[in-house]
Amino acid sequence: MSPIQPHILAAISGALQAYLQEEEALLAQAAAVPAGLALPVPPANLWGISGRQWTMQTRQLIQRRSLR
Repeated sequence: MSPIQPHILAAISGALQAYLQEEEALLAQAAAVPAGLALPVPPANLWGISGRQWTMQTRQLIQRRSLR
């Protein structure tokens, strides 16, 4: 394998440096956004909650009957 030519090495180094600078700028920009802006909470799924409660009550009744 031949050694990397100086102009190719300079191009690679320059590309890496530009990428790192761009990434740092994006991170600084993301940190500048206030954290108090939270996303709205979706409404509760009442049908799902009701179904889970019914399932738990049914299991409880089954367990009580099986212990007697």
